[in-house]
Amino acid sequence: MMAERRIRVLIAKMGLDGHDTGAKVVARMLKDAGMEVIYLGPHNLAEDMVRAARDEDVDVIGLSFLAGQHLVNTAKLMRMLRAQESGCLVVVGGIIPQEDCVRLRALGVAGVFGPGATAPEIVACIERGLASAVP
Repeated sequence: MMAERRIRVLIAKMGLDGHDTGAKVVARMLKDAGMEVIYLGPHNLAEDMVRAARDEDVDVIGLSFLAGQHLVNTAKLMRMLRAQESGCLVVVGGIIPQEDCVRLRALGVAGVFGPGATAPEIVACIERGLASAVP
């Protein structure tokens, strides 16, 4: 009997925001939940992330933002993923104003998590999103 493939998650920071403590904490949470995590670190471009997501065959991309630019950078990433016909689920975390959460979801983001989000909340969002994406 074949073992079921573990969920593969790419975690990264986009743009000039270099504060990555939250991203590292979430990466550890997801590893502890049994997921495979590829951590790209800070200062990534959308192109870098799309390429890494394809090369690493990930199911989920997790973005972390602290210093703004979440709408611009996420929109660019989502456009590029659609152009590549990628089925990656995207979740966003960090310091996100409440009014921007609605805008991020309208872009196609599956979940938005702020400070205090728990591992069970994040894991459940990922599992639900992936289950609903399966044909």
